[in-house]
Amino acid sequence: MKLVQEYFGSMVFDDRVMKANLPSAVYKSLRRTIERGARLDPGVADAVASAMKDWAVSKGATHYTHWFQPLTGVTAEKHDSFISPSPDGGVIMEFSGKELIKGEPDASSFPSGGLRATFEARGYTAWDPTSYAFIKGKTLCIPTAFCSYGGEALDKKTPLLRSMAALNNQAMRIIRLFGNKEVKCVRTSVGPEQEYFLITQEMYDKRPDLRFTGRTLFGKRPPKGQEMDDHYFGVIKPRVAAYMEELNDELWKLGILAKTEHNEVAPAQHELAPIYTTTNVATDHNQLAMEVMQKVAARHGLVCLLHEKPFAGVNGSGKHNNWSISTDAGVNLLSPGETPYENAQFLLFLCAVIKAVDDYQDLLRIAVATAGNDHRLGANEAPPAVVSIFLGDELNGVLEAIETGAPYAGAQKTQMKLGVDVLPKFNRDTTDRNRTSPFAFTGNKFEFRMLGSSNSIACANIMLNAAVAESLRIYADRLEGAADFESALHEMIRKTIKDHKNIIFNGNGYDGSWIEEATKKRGLLNYPTTPDCMPHLLDEKNVTMLTSQGVYSRAELESRCEIMLENYVKTVTIEANTMVSMARRQIAPAVETYTVKLLEAASAKKSLDARLDSAYELDLIKELSQLAHEISQRAGQLEEAVGELSGTVEEQGYTVRDVLLKHMKELRMVCDRAETITAKEFWPYPSYGDILFSVR
Repeated sequence: MKLVQEYFGSMVFDDRVMKANLPSAVYKSLRRTIERGARLDPGVADAVASAMKDWAVSKGATHYTHWFQPLTGVTAEKHDSFISPSPDGGVIMEFSGKELIKGEPDASSFPSGGLRATFEARGYTAWDPTSYAFIKGKTLCIPTAFCSYGGEALDKKTPLLRSMAALNNQAMRIIRLFGNKEVKCVRTSVGPEQEYFLITQEMYDKRPDLRFTGRTLFGKRPPKGQEMDDHYFGVIKPRVAAYMEELNDELWKLGILAKTEHNEVAPAQHELAPIYTTTNVATDHNQLAMEVMQKVAARHGLVCLLHEKPFAGVNGSGKHNNWSISTDAGVNLLSPGETPYENAQFLLFLCAVIKAVDDYQDLLRIAVATAGNDHRLGANEAPPAVVSIFLGDELNGVLEAIETGAPYAGAQKTQMKLGVDVLPKFNRDTTDRNRTSPFAFTGNKFEFRMLGSSNSIACANIMLNAAVAESLRIYADRLEGAADFESALHEMIRKTIKDHKNIIFNGNGYDGSWIEEATKKRGLLNYPTTPDCMPHLLDEKNVTMLTSQGVYSRAELESRCEIMLENYVKTVTIEANTMVSMARRQIAPAVETYTVKLLEAASAKKSLDARLDSAYELDLIKELSQLAHEISQRAGQLEEAVGELSGTVEEQGYTVRDVLLKHMKELRMVCDRAETITAKEFWPYPSYGDILFSVR
């Protein structure tokens, strides 16, 4: 058996492979691009392409593809073989620098939000040398950006790279103000925790709603769900453990730093967490990980569900985005150190994040807005839709002392005393953790907990990077012109705390009174649904910030607003149509069949002995008949509402929110009631109990 360190990254054209296979000058040039963001020297492309091809072919690859992330939410790839004809009638394996640098997929067939007309087909993919190429199956996958013929970004990678550059530019200005001349660049790093459900393929195949929409549209809660808290961190079942073992192997071969695995709160729910790495690489890795998770599940007769709320009444799945800022020397700029009160550089970067989250809370909410995540946010397993920051007692005390000018005594170290001599003694952390906060400080990073499990992490990190870059720009503009740097720095930190303290909330985000306090007393924004928040992407303050930082053009923002609203409408419309089909073609007939069976039973009783009581059957028949009528009526209303969708995509979004979802809820209620009184042998679908406890 091979050791992990022997095969980790074996399918990746990583630094080890490049160093061994590239000429020294080419390797050094490429490293400058990767490490410092220097412009790529076109002269190195042919040498890199040749080495990349030779390595890939030695691993069994026959094709290559530019692997990119269009605005569909999933990845895309077009495969080309390495073969070229030779004069003797055979073939040779070729791959040029030109083919490495640029590809030409059809840009009109991907969502563009009006940036491309159907007849305007040309688009380009451009190699991202900062993210390593890898082999998937027999194909060399080259991470790339995707743009239109006119240069507009049609993907998620391009704005992400722009946002990283923007933050680097502004952070370097601050670093220089503190007298540091050695740092060459500042990077953001991310570690996205990925939650998911595992169910059997057999159960999945019997549920049209899961197959078409990724979530169950009907289903009553089982007698036992997560009430006993016995699944969280519980013993991993053998079948799941076998899946996780193979998943780790596949991810490690691809250089993905899968670290932690465990059972989550809901039955059949689990989590995978990686070690965090550079943001654009982490984004690529997470997209690839989701694909591998589903492929490996299929090999085990399982299905990996990545929907945010596949089952009503139990916890949904999120993706916690652990975000931090570090220098190229490895110094974490969000690490407080032992004396955060005296760490001015840390306090300034902390304040930049606080200001960014407060000023652009709408953009952070927009970044996680999908039809699926709307079901999850505000439920008891996810943060509310109101954005706030948790800092903990120690940092809260530091900021209060700075704002008021009062002396700060420092955090008290408390030794944990567990009452058993054999157990080790250790100091308690100076602050607790808050699992209800959308944006929580966790020691040397922030955990953005609002992302849905199927979301690309690119969107959230684009907005976060850009917003923090804007805060740092404002700080740098003021401090660079200050006559007294120390005084100006202290005043800026104090003013930020005073102006933005309303965004800091260390309490219980699940408390019903919090939303009222947040909106009415603190003036925070509350956008419960996608149609509520998405139009605010085009608010002038947001457009001005994102365009001035060079992250998006106005046209790119307009296109994304339209695409996300259109996606919301299409998603819910597909769900509505699926509900109508299931209700009419299977649920209603099942109820009718069972009703007939009960009529036969009542008639048989009467024929045997007139004195036999048929009240049980007759009561059920009456209720089932009424339910069958309501199912037909509700399904008709829902179908009619879908047919009447019209107007702009924004208007359709509001109709979906206010009309379609209401009809869907009503149809579900009556069908779920029918499930509880219909004999199991007649019900057409596996129950929640069957599905959630199917993996043994």
